[in-house]
Amino acid sequence: MYLPAHFAESRPEVLHALMREHPFATLVTQGADGLMADHLPLHLAPEVGVFGALQGHVARANPLWKTCAGTDVLAIFHGPQTYVTPSWYETKREHGRAVPTWNYVVVHAHGRLRMIDDAAWLSQQLEALVARHEENFAEPWRVDDAPADYIEKMLAAIVGIEIVISDLGGKWKTSQNQPPANRAGVVAGLRQQDTDNALSMAELVAGTLPS
Repeated sequence: MYLPAHFAESRPEVLHALMREHPFATLVTQGADGLMADHLPLHLAPEVGVFGALQGHVARANPLWKTCAGTDVLAIFHGPQTYVTPSWYETKREHGRAVPTWNYVVVHAHGRLRMIDDAAWLSQQLEALVARHEENFAEPWRVDDAPADYIEKMLAAIVGIEIVISDLGGKWKTSQNQPPANRAGVVAGLRQQDTDNALSMAELVAGTLPS
């Protein structure tokens, strides 16, 4: 990933926060047939290793767990992203030397893929994943809400994966390279768009403004 210094984010707490908020990751692997990308939710276990570990599961029919076990992989977590028009820039009105861009935040987590074909581990991982994503529902679903024989059958159809993170970094492209007046214009313009991505990015850009 091309990473100019002013867009680099290395604070683990900031990176972990995005990974928790946007857990649906792109897992890039190198198999016998070349590069592959799988898309799946990954649960962050921050207590494992230096940077934490990513835990999840794949369908047993997915060749990933057979062909890529023990290989180095890359998990990409995507945060807010949005188009930025130069019409929001003060400098565009002053001299016209401005072009569009795209703001975004991403986290790259590197590690070695480990396959875990163990029903007890899978049960624990699924309970953690479900608890995290059901917590805001009025009537949270629990794994034991389903019949035990049905859950047993479902567990037999999946394989656990774990990636102990060996390298963690992020890119926060949030208009830091623009003067404060332009950033203020971006914040105002994004807030007028009133979409989830735009509003989230507006807050990130606002956080770069002088207090």
